[in-house]
Amino acid sequence: MSDDASATPNPAPNAPNATPVTAPAPAGDSRAKLSSPLLLVVLTVVIAAGLFLALDYFVDAMTHESTDDAFIAGHIVSIAPRIAGQVVAVHVLDNQVVHSNDLLVEIDPADFTTTLSQKNAAADSENSSYKAAVAAYELMGVKVKTAETDVLSSKADVVAAQSTEVQAKADFERAQTLHKDQTISAQEFDQAKAKADKAEADLISAQQKVASDESKVNEAVAQKAAALAEAGSVLASYKKSQTEIDSANLTLSYTKIVAPGDGRVTRKQVEVGDYLQTGEQIMSLVPAEVWVIANFKESQLEKMRTNQPVLVEIDALGGRKFRAHLDSVQAGSGAQFSLLPPENATGNFVKVVQRVPVKIIFDEALPSEHTLGPGLSVTPSVQISSFTLPTFILAIAAVILALIIVVLLRLILNRKSSAK
Repeated sequence: MSDDASATPNPAPNAPNATPVTAPAPAGDSRAKLSSPLLLVVLTVVIAAGLFLALDYFVDAMTHESTDDAFIAGHIVSIAPRIAGQVVAVHVLDNQVVHSNDLLVEIDPADFTTTLSQKNAAADSENSSYKAAVAAYELMGVKVKTAETDVLSSKADVVAAQSTEVQAKADFERAQTLHKDQTISAQEFDQAKAKADKAEADLISAQQKVASDESKVNEAVAQKAAALAEAGSVLASYKKSQTEIDSANLTLSYTKIVAPGDGRVTRKQVEVGDYLQTGEQIMSLVPAEVWVIANFKESQLEKMRTNQPVLVEIDALGGRKFRAHLDSVQAGSGAQFSLLPPENATGNFVKVVQRVPVKIIFDEALPSEHTLGPGLSVTPSVQISSFTLPTFILAIAAVILALIIVVLLRLILNRKSSAK
């Protein structure tokens, strides 16, 4: 066969099995779709949502200061024994909630009970000695009164002896005169003389007895003073023994370690059988009251004032926010109060923005079903300006701006369509 006979003939232009070529859609159809009401509504909603978020962020940035360098703070009470001894009972567990005066730990009280008994016995002995000293003082008082009575009696005897002596002297003088006149006998004269001598001797004896009784009074008074001093000394010893009893009772009470306030037990490091030393930390107690310490940059403090409202976002609660207020600003940067504060007078200086701790107090109660303690991360936002825009105002502004943008976009598209 020849090449002409074997060649395949070309199909006719108007053959029925030929595939038609699709003509390109005009540009006006795409513009018509972009101008459809449904697409315009969706576009308006999307633009309004974006504008609302942008406006809200802008207003918040202009009226608030926030930081993520913040954490929850609170009191941490260290529990430690005041005496040394072996633990006989532990009444709490880790993370247990306790109330004021709840019993936490007991130390073996045997040694301290024995000491208290000894102090009580010593106090009883001192009490007996004091009673004996008081009795001796009272006895000396009676002796003083007796001696004073004897002195009065002796003085009365002196008066009587003086009278007798005067009478005897008078009788002796008359007897002397009568004896010279030989009116009385020698015997009567001797009797008168003997009576006069005896009366004089009795007077001297009475006077000496007064002196002796007065010395006895002085001696009794001195003994009474000594008894009073002895009673005072014994009384002081008795009071000292009472003080020692109080001290022993106080020491015995230290064998029961109780909670100083309400809180939650943390870092428990004590078990039954442990021997504790005085001041050894055995657990910590964290009260429920907490606050926030936020470390703001120094450039953020310009408009911060006390009692400004704060919103605190707590990470442990999934970002839940709580109302609070700014309580105070620390007088100094955090670095200045660190263990090794910076010394800028040495070496090359590089300026670093300092952070200052700010204390923030919650205005509403935190949820009791969650445990919130020191160290948890939070993000506070301090309202530094009284200017605020309600959410609905921002929403209306966002919608109006979105409508303006959509209308402008539609006008631009229509103008391009008309130009073609």
